[in-house]
Amino acid sequence: MVDRDGRPVVIDIENLLYFDVEWEHAFLRLRHTEDQYRQLAVDALDEDRLALYKLTQHLSLTAGPLRLLDGDFPHRQFMREIAEHHLNEALATVPPA
Repeated sequence: MVDRDGRPVVIDIENLLYFDVEWEHAFLRLRHTEDQYRQLAVDALDEDRLALYKLTQHLSLTAGPLRLLDGDFPHRQFMREIAEHHLNEALATVPPA
């Protein structure tokens, strides 16, 4: 939003969050194919942080569909498949005991 003189103004910062570069790249890797991501990749990312953020994003993408299944969401099988896919991806990030 801008004021009358065209200067940007902040009107609401509720839920404002800061994400570091590894969070953003974990999301980009999740969202894009490897070929697409190669064009966005940068050097010197912290691989441990990337792994943590990848895990948390997959867990979130497991929990969200499961919450929808608690209600009367109409496309239940589709949501189950999304939850199962991301659960398997999350489990794959954890080294075997």
